[in-house]
This record gives sequence, C-alpha cells and structure tokens, in this order.
Amino acid sequence: MQDLISSFLALFRDLPGFLDGFIHEHGLWVYALLFAIIFAETGLVVMPFLPGDSLLFTVGALAARGSMNVWVISSLLIVAAVLGDAVNYHVGKFIGPRVFSRAVDASRPPTLLERMLNRKHLDRAHEFFERYGGKAVILARFVPIVRTFVPFVAGAGSMTYSRFVLYNITGAIAWIGICVGAGWFFGNIPWVKRNFEAVVVAIIVVSVLPIVVELVRERLKRRSVAAAVVVKPLE
Repeated sequence: MQDLISSFLALFRDLPGFLDGFIHEHGLWVYALLFAIIFAETGLVVMPFLPGDSLLFTVGALAARGSMNVWVISSLLIVAAVLGDAVNYHVGKFIGPRVFSRAVDASRPPTLLERMLNRKHLDRAHEFFERYGGKAVILARFVPIVRTFVPFVAGAGSMTYSRFVLYNITGAIAWIGICVGAGWFFGNIPWVKRNFEAVVVAIIVVSVLPIVVELVRERLKRRSVAAAVVVKPLE
C-alpha cells in the first residue's frame, strides 16, 4: 500500500520521471495507464484533482522522444476523454436532479453522496454552463476541476444527448490535440527540458487562471452592486 501511495504521489511530483519509469518497467501498459487517468478525471466526478493538461503535455514530450507513438496515444486519449464525459453526463442525468434540488440540512449528517460531491465545484460548474451554454462542454476541457463537473451538470440540466455528443467529441479532439501537440513541439526544446518542472507548474497556473479571473470579476461585480445599493438612497 505504501508503494502504491508513493507511486501515486510521484504522478504529481515528477510526471516525466514517473512515466519514464513506468514505461521502462511495464512497457506498453503505459497506454492503459494514461487511458485510465484521463477517463477517471473526465468521467468520475469525484476525481477532479487528477493531472490533465500537464499530463498531456508530458505525454507529447515523451512521444516526441520515441517513448510512445504519438498517433496511437492521442487517439486512445481522445476516446478516453469522450467516454469519460459520456459516463459523467449519464451519471449527472441519473442523480444530478436530486443533488441540485435537495438542500443540505445542517441538522443531519451529510449523506455519502453529499460528502463525495463538492457542492462549491458543482455550483461553479453550473454557473459556467449557464454562462456559455453548450459551448461550456468544449471550453471546460481547458479548465481544471470545471472540466470534471460540467458534463455532470449537462446531464443534470437535461441537455439533449445528441447535442452533448457533438460538443463532447469536438472538445476532446481540441483538448488532446492542443495539449499533446504542445508537448510534442515544445517539450524537448533544451530550455524546456532543463526547466520541465517549472513549465509544468506554469501550465497548471495558466489552466487555473480562468477560474481565478472569473472569481475576481465576480467579487468586483458584487462589490459594485453592494456599493450601488448603499449610494442610491443618498441620491
């Protein structure tokens, strides 16, 4: 168990080292591992913490070195992302309405479902979906945490599945193609190789930036509304 936990932490601490070691020890099983990670991040609403963009960038860089076939791994990861969102959508359609309609009663202990689902993340994803409509399914692919919850919200909001499939496939191709492609073209530049950890951190920061900007905008908007309410009676 300790070895398993150490390996899992290494996935976040040193992605290139972890994947290089896994390829050396297990060979082609790395394709199954990466498929499972992307499927879990997009398909299991309780797994938003798994690496997404940084993992895909690393995959592209390793593929450029010859460790993996870039076309095979890209195709597999697109399938994983599409299937993950599809599963998430159907889970949201099945249990979503109950999650959103049932207020949490402070007088009773939370249910297992309420403990597993982060209500703040769900609400944020719901606002994201309401703001961008169906395009949110595509845009959310590039926003950590939000990408895990938006398919769930789409299912809970009764978005027609035929419409969801179109956005789902388009978003998966764009996300995998851009992130893996960036790793393929830039991951083995000498400066990037020397500062790979810093680059991965920068990718994570850039990925999270839209959420931070949105939160700041929302806070400023609330302050301006509150100020207007205070000033209006004085006019």
